[in-house]
Amino acid sequence: MKVLILGGFLGSGKTSLLLQLAYYITGHALNDKKYQVVILENEVGEEGIDDKLLRGNGYQVENLFSGCACCTLSGELLSTVSKIEKELQPDWLILETTGLAYPHLIQKNLADSMALSSRICIVADASRWERLLVPLHELITGQLINADTVLINKMDLVTPDTLKAVERQIQDMGRVPKIFRTSANQPVSHCIWDFILEGDSYE
Repeated sequence: MKVLILGGFLGSGKTSLLLQLAYYITGHALNDKKYQVVILENEVGEEGIDDKLLRGNGYQVENLFSGCACCTLSGELLSTVSKIEKELQPDWLILETTGLAYPHLIQKNLADSMALSSRICIVADASRWERLLVPLHELITGQLINADTVLINKMDLVTPDTLKAVERQIQDMGRVPKIFRTSANQPVSHCIWDFILEGDSYE
């Protein structure tokens, strides 16, 4: 079972992109094979909204409620992932984190406790980037510097100069991930999904 951790701040467009990605994995051939996917949603509240949307589109969804998978729910995360691996045996597990999570902590937990390799994809909101960067600098930096891939989303809502500025600021944060520009309102290139899924981080 391969694991993709999908992170990013609240409202960045994670769930909309996740729908596209899940459709690509299950409905299109990668290396002439269709893959089974399970989606694990980490919701802060007691009732999931995004998972209803995902289930409504026909996907297998599991939930972690009332806490963050990188800290307060780390034990529950491991037991849930273990159960999914044993009982459902999907090719892919996509874990959509809360907007406050540090995905690299989840990645480390999965690797240390279950020897599971994972990739991290972070969705950055181009339309709110400047407004959020200063008050949430530590959180945003903590999410981005450990990412394998960053999707600068909502590219259709900002100018080309703004997109270039966002890219430069992400690159200046340290480790440089692969950066793509996306709009959840438009089909994402299959080449982007292929890179996010396969990359070079898996053995």
